[in-house]
Amino acid sequence: MSALRKSATSPSLPADAGEPAIKRVRRTRKAPAACKLFVLDTNVLMHDPTSLYRFEEHDLYVPIMTLEELDNNKKGTSEVARNARQASRMLDEIVCASEDGIAAGIALEGPSRGQATGRLHLQTEAIDIKLPPALPTARGDNQILAVVMFLVDKHPGREVILVSKDINMRIKARALGLAAQDYFNDKVLEDSDLLYTGTCELPADFWDSHARGMQSWKEEGRSYYRVSGPLAAEMLVNEFVYQDGDNPLQAWVKEKEGRSALIETLTDYSHHKNNVWGITARNREQNFALNLLMNPEIDFVTLLGQAGTGKTLLTLAAGLTQVLESKRYSEIIMTRVTVPVGEDIGFLPGTEEEKMAPWMGALEDNLDVLNGTAGEGGDWGRAATRDLIRSRIKIKSLNFMRGRTFLNKFLIIDEAQNLTPKQMKTLITRAGPGTKVVCMGNIAQIDTPYLTEGSSGLTFVVDRFKGWAHSGHITLQRGERSRLADHAAEVL
Repeated sequence: MSALRKSATSPSLPADAGEPAIKRVRRTRKAPAACKLFVLDTNVLMHDPTSLYRFEEHDLYVPIMTLEELDNNKKGTSEVARNARQASRMLDEIVCASEDGIAAGIALEGPSRGQATGRLHLQTEAIDIKLPPALPTARGDNQILAVVMFLVDKHPGREVILVSKDINMRIKARALGLAAQDYFNDKVLEDSDLLYTGTCELPADFWDSHARGMQSWKEEGRSYYRVSGPLAAEMLVNEFVYQDGDNPLQAWVKEKEGRSALIETLTDYSHHKNNVWGITARNREQNFALNLLMNPEIDFVTLLGQAGTGKTLLTLAAGLTQVLESKRYSEIIMTRVTVPVGEDIGFLPGTEEEKMAPWMGALEDNLDVLNGTAGEGGDWGRAATRDLIRSRIKIKSLNFMRGRTFLNKFLIIDEAQNLTPKQMKTLITRAGPGTKVVCMGNIAQIDTPYLTEGSSGLTFVVDRFKGWAHSGHITLQRGERSRLADHAAEVL
């Protein structure tokens, strides 16, 4: 539950806490605690148009200036403009559905289908509040602050809270003695450290504490263990479990039912005989990742990790092996968000693939590595291999993805941390029969404004897909690029 909703629903200590319990109950029944009044800043509606239904039993207030700013930002094809138009349409539907007018507030229970039970208030009167001389009244933000001050004076016994994504707006509100909060409802997690890693280390006494009723057998070179117990009840399907020591174990959970789980040992991709396009796993997490990437039953894979952990290299090696050797997929399609780190270099000439080429430096670098492992044959052989590889890799732009369907493709979404949850849904739903989708990224390197580690689309899908039988996730821990890159990632 988000911080906003926690603060909105947490009970406060009654003023008569020292009185007998019977008197307190009677008084509470006579005068129930008033619900809070949240004043919405424009950026909240443009960030999440459905925020109108996210405040449960509490009331909302939309100032006229918020409507003006929505109107000013509705033109264009950007995500902000689309959200502004959607927020305006939702407000129109709510107002049109009101039979009693808008003066007394509009009940949200009907339009929200029970998600919200409060009322929506629109500013219907002129407000004259004298702001401090340092705050010019011409600015829209300051006019919204004036509305909050007016509501505080109008409802002295009620908690009035400004909700804004603008940090400076919240600072100004607190400087004026007003309550202000960020909008947290879009965040999947409050702390990125709580994000699902896809792995679980078994304690040293795991087999002793879970030995009762355990079944074990071998099938097609793999060992299977059906265990039951407290730790097995917490496991998720396709979660990797490992144990170091004299008898090391690397396995994953294949089935889960109540307090029992079926554990299957992994293919050891760290051994050269199981190499993938000449690449072997250098650490435990890379082995886990290759098991996900090479398994035909896994349709959706997410890989997180800092720079140099091998996300792109492992994914491309698995893709080339399954496209060119096993013929499981017809081709590799690679795309990424084109968010520049510095200044935009401007217009790029050429076709769609030529325009995307400057953004695909990571692809070129990794292909150079993989082409060097393609075997003997001299310069001619390497050139022929390079041409064959390039013919099976297509580079596509996100801008033209809507409406497409990919059949038997190996779809790679790079730098996925810069995608919003809505954009991520648009991309993943392009997958047709036989297509595998791999999302890669590092949530510590978000370049898109207004996205955080908690609200990134990559965080969103990792949390929503965990436990599904046809998806898997791994957070890669160790950098394998170079000692310089590893040290720089730690100290800079």
